[in-house]
Amino acid sequence: MTEAAKVPWYREVAPGQWKSLFAAWIGYLLDGFDFVLITLVLTEIADEFDLSTASAASLVSGAFITRWLGGAVLGALGDRYGRKAAMIVSILLYSLGTFACGFAWNYISLFTARLVIGMGMAGEYSASATYVLESWPARLRNRASGFLISGYSGGTIIASELYKWVVPHWGWRWMFWIGVLPVLVALWVRRALPEAGDWHEEVAAARARPNPFRPLFAGRTRASVNTALAVAASAALFLVFTPAGAGWRWPLSALAAGCLLAFAAQLGGRRRWPLYVSLMCTVFCAFLYSWPIQALLPTYLKEQLDYTPSEVTDVMFYAGFGTMAGCWLAGFVGDWLGTRRAYAVTLLASLAFVFPVFAVQDSLVGLGVLLFFLLALSQGISGILPKYIAGHFPTGSRAASLGFVYNTGALGGAVAPVLGAHLAEGMSLGRALAVLTFGLTLVVIVLVGADVPRRLGRLTDPEGDEDHLVPGHPLTVAGPDLKKT
Repeated sequence: MTEAAKVPWYREVAPGQWKSLFAAWIGYLLDGFDFVLITLVLTEIADEFDLSTASAASLVSGAFITRWLGGAVLGALGDRYGRKAAMIVSILLYSLGTFACGFAWNYISLFTARLVIGMGMAGEYSASATYVLESWPARLRNRASGFLISGYSGGTIIASELYKWVVPHWGWRWMFWIGVLPVLVALWVRRALPEAGDWHEEVAAARARPNPFRPLFAGRTRASVNTALAVAASAALFLVFTPAGAGWRWPLSALAAGCLLAFAAQLGGRRRWPLYVSLMCTVFCAFLYSWPIQALLPTYLKEQLDYTPSEVTDVMFYAGFGTMAGCWLAGFVGDWLGTRRAYAVTLLASLAFVFPVFAVQDSLVGLGVLLFFLLALSQGISGILPKYIAGHFPTGSRAASLGFVYNTGALGGAVAPVLGAHLAEGMSLGRALAVLTFGLTLVVIVLVGADVPRRLGRLTDPEGDEDHLVPGHPLTVAGPDLKKT
């Protein structure tokens, strides 16, 4: 029996590692708080600015448009200057963006503030995830990932509780002004935390700091072309998800996709570009199945079921706590079965709850219980998504690669609420959400369960099977029983 098996797992985690998790978890909690605000007050904003359901839903999409850029830039900052610095900048960005939302005077001004939030959220995901994963013992990193991501769900619970007290008395703008509070957390993070262990050991002491963007700016011509591609992708995405691009959405979407695939090909290089692209597609589909419910559930409850703000809060509590509990469960199951197997099995079990959730019409408790189990299994498993993605990349480029791959794929979250709203024009909103969730969950089960990203990656990189978060171990099985370090 190994030394690690003789003691409870939580004793393998040093006090400083628990402290790093808690600090990053608080950042995620405030991240979830800030981001979910728009979904709670979407109907109030639509009434004040006279927006259709689809136009209002595009405000949720706004924060996803800049995520690919924020994830790459702030991820590169984390690779070069440390995970802690990137965490602080990210928290400042999304806090100030949320604060600005409270001063919006029309659709465009609110949409613009959401772009800033997206930049900060992207950096928060890559910086906090890499920080915690690189700080915890290798064999417990699924658990660390699940605990960390559960903070986001805690933020949604707090936001929904505040909604029933703040909005009826002071209006929707105060919900966003409260969102400036994470700035204080950013200052505390800077004062209190050491740097991530893996980054400090492998990168901080190196003579040359990594520059993940070097392939994009190798020469004046390439630098100019890639700058133009970044501008074109950003402009195209902005037009796609705003009324300004009406009538041109398909060509603009193709343009944006082409630009982002060009970046993935260059960042991955000849050997790794299939891995980058396949991981992006997997994350894209994961957001397509999860974000219709996350973005439009409050709208569904208020418009189709006629729930009051207090009743919406009660249901959102079930949903948020279900996701949080699912994240905790995902970490343990991931360390037991292996990240990939845990992901596929849990998603498969979630399919049993999709249609029953939207069949319940007159029982708040029944709806809440079903939502708890659906989100625990379907969205809670996203708690180990950082571990699943980050294991494919070495320390020197991990934050930038994770940030780019995840946040480019997160454009599925921009498409999801708009797609759900458009489907609801031909059927009930509840049925539209159920169809999207069930269908796209099946796609993700196939992509992850069949190990498609790794298989495609091995076509050009036969040696790329190693889990870089658990050195010397393949990505396809559970982590080894490592000794306590």
